[in-house]
Amino acid sequence: MKIPTHLLIGFLACCPLVYAQDTADDAESEQVDELGLKGFWEANLQGGNYLVALNRISSVSRHKYILNGNLVVDEVTIDTVGVALARFYFIKPVTDEMDGNAVTKAADRTRELLDKAANRVTGGVEDMVVKTYPDTTHAKTIEYRVLSESQLAGLYASARKAWIDGKGRVFTAE
Repeated sequence: MKIPTHLLIGFLACCPLVYAQDTADDAESEQVDELGLKGFWEANLQGGNYLVALNRISSVSRHKYILNGNLVVDEVTIDTVGVALARFYFIKPVTDEMDGNAVTKAADRTRELLDKAANRVTGGVEDMVVKTYPDTTHAKTIEYRVLSESQLAGLYASARKAWIDGKGRVFTAE
């Protein structure tokens, strides 16, 4: 049986689309943790870069909290000897932590508010820190937003390992 040429061309033209589909797992898996400059920990993220001397780190922590009753913030904090505090976080609606149809409306509303806040700034907004001036503006605080809990977990593990082992590391998430 001979396949008509126009059907064959149409099929072949659609094949690359199957491989080009974007999945949520892609954002979570695009991270690298490797040895870096001696005595330094570095993070290269979508929203910027951070470099700190390991002997200047005084603590590395990870915790979650609820912000304004609707958002869960999962945050890694790196405190240093000096004046700067680095915060890396992932934000999701509090309803993502709950089950049931009763929360669907609240989840949609929270996502809408997150999207609206992100759209106020142009370019790369999914990577940007969300602030409400003056409530969330902290002097001498360096803030980064990551795209997934997996990236945040990888970042925390990298910083902790570098600090404990005393060996430089570079964490990159794209």
